[in-house]
Amino acid sequence: MIQLTRLNGNPLVVNSDLIKYAESSPDTVLTLVNGEKIVVLESCAEVVRRTVEYRAQVFGTTAGVWLPSIEAARAVPESTDAAEEKRRNPRNPGGARD
Repeated sequence: MIQLTRLNGNPLVVNSDLIKYAESSPDTVLTLVNGEKIVVLESCAEVVRRTVEYRAQVFGTTAGVWLPSIEAARAVPESTDAAEEKRRNPRNPGGARD
């Protein structure tokens, strides 16, 4: 669970496992897996930081171990095989079998 702040200043605790995605438009809007939307004061980056910090506590490690790996994953270029598979089969970009 992560503590965030509603736009009116009231604190809110959110189960970070239920966050489907977060977007800035210009306020940060969290969309939960059940479709509920929550608007918070914190930036998307802060929501991610708090989520990573919480999960690091749960798994007994430090957030510093997770954050660099997230950034490293973003920097890795997509392989040409994966790009070709995505081009050939856009509905199944990972090539998973049914």
